[in-house]
Amino acid sequence: MSDAKRRVVVTAALPYANGDIHIGHLVEYLQTDFWVRFQKMRGHECLYICADDTHGTPVMIRARSEGVSPRELIARSYEQHIKDFAEFQIRFDSYYSTDSEENRAFCNMIFAAMERSGAVSTRQLPQLYCEKDAMFLPDRFVRGGCPKCGAGGQYGDSCDTCGQTYSAEELKDAQCVMCGEAPVTRESEHLFFELEPFRDFLSAWIPKHTAPDVANKLLEWFSEPLRGWCISRDAPYFGFEIPGRPGKFFYVWVDAPIGYMASLKKWCGENGQQFDDWWTNPGAELYHFIGKDIVRFHCLFWPAMLHVAGVKTPDQVFVHGFLTVNGEKMSKSKGTFVKARTYLDHLNPQDLRFYYACKLNGTTDDLDLNLGDFVSRVNSDLVGKITNLASRGAQMLHKRLGGKMGAMDAEGRALWLAACGRAEAVAEHYEARDFSKVMVEVRNLADTANQYFDTQAPWALVKTDPEAARQVMTSVLNIFRVLAIYLQPILPVYAERVAALFREDPYQWADLQKTVEDTALAPYAYLATRVEMAAIEKMIEAGRNERMFS
Repeated sequence: MSDAKRRVVVTAALPYANGDIHIGHLVEYLQTDFWVRFQKMRGHECLYICADDTHGTPVMIRARSEGVSPRELIARSYEQHIKDFAEFQIRFDSYYSTDSEENRAFCNMIFAAMERSGAVSTRQLPQLYCEKDAMFLPDRFVRGGCPKCGAGGQYGDSCDTCGQTYSAEELKDAQCVMCGEAPVTRESEHLFFELEPFRDFLSAWIPKHTAPDVANKLLEWFSEPLRGWCISRDAPYFGFEIPGRPGKFFYVWVDAPIGYMASLKKWCGENGQQFDDWWTNPGAELYHFIGKDIVRFHCLFWPAMLHVAGVKTPDQVFVHGFLTVNGEKMSKSKGTFVKARTYLDHLNPQDLRFYYACKLNGTTDDLDLNLGDFVSRVNSDLVGKITNLASRGAQMLHKRLGGKMGAMDAEGRALWLAACGRAEAVAEHYEARDFSKVMVEVRNLADTANQYFDTQAPWALVKTDPEAARQVMTSVLNIFRVLAIYLQPILPVYAERVAALFREDPYQWADLQKTVEDTALAPYAYLATRVEMAAIEKMIEAGRNERMFS
């Protein structure tokens, strides 16, 4: 792997301002954080960019229901999201909002290019209209019976019961959500971004910038002419009005990905940097981390928008699967649809970081949070195998030998060299986003170190040969330090505490080449504690009683 310094921009999909961050979202934000932290440890210039996705009908509806303005609502949501992410040790370089002037400017620029290219068309569409409220009704402003399964109380775009999608005009016994009156159908003119002119570009772009399974799925769309994408919504709508189209607003999925650019632009302005040196620089790298539910937006519409505007497209779009809990879809009734805040009220965030890393492999496979396995993995591996090396070694050294390390013995030094010798393999796993293999490497090294510790039995050796015991504990602690460096992108606070134990600065990857010998340890502070099933049960019970927004 090359050590040449890289300039990298990394984005994670924007969480919607109308919703709480939950443990399903965290699959994405944590794996992105792991990858970015690793790049920074290697000495690369790497930025983690994100923002709140703020526009659209659901924000309007919730704001109205709470008697606040949409901007008051999104400001409150922003503060909660920032707090949740920070407590999960997720470190963004720029976390912004799509409701920004930077985003408006980029939207207008890209739309102007779309118009110049001739790829914007207009069509008359039938749409529900409320005569009492004198407005066209967006999908989420109308409810009725599902035209597929008949379930009542469904929104005008999809059915929560059977999962089918449809147009609002197909609803049975439709009602306006504001006044309860039955709407009528009227024609409304809408703007479309035609994708067919970009068929050749997209069919060549997709296989080069997505994984084979993702590309194969996307290319199924190319068996027939690509459909145009409706990019406008009627007033009232919380979003950006389309230039030259009074009463028409950009659909939220137009300005959401453009929000990546706006967030980077904000960071550049605050840090004396030029946007073109990062996003459009041919020598820089641009990566998107997204879930498989939004592939169509990121790998069809988005690259076409950037291409027509002459803006660099992402180097790769990394797609991950969904989170299941105990092998099933997250469920509010079962209490497994857990908000980030609920988790934080009951459990340690580093434990979820650890467990997700054990399961993530860089593919689109779904990740299962098996709660029994979660308890077992944390208690057995993080506490019982990895942290055990430090807790036994450091505490014994303080208790029996004044807390001072000596030199490693020959066997211990060989084990330390072997641990350091896995650095390139570990780095390759990080680069490939195969965090589960990182954890296998660390666990195997921890097993070997524990076997050495148990065989040498320094608790007995210290009684007859204190200096030999000091050498054993010094060896074990140096091996543990290597493991902590390997784990730092996944467990940053844990690694900070390890660095403090050895009286060192926060680790860089190059610190693997050093040893810590003939020096005094700082007092030992606990690095990890066991998870109790009772805390899991309390979290699930709290989840059952929570109000969730979506």
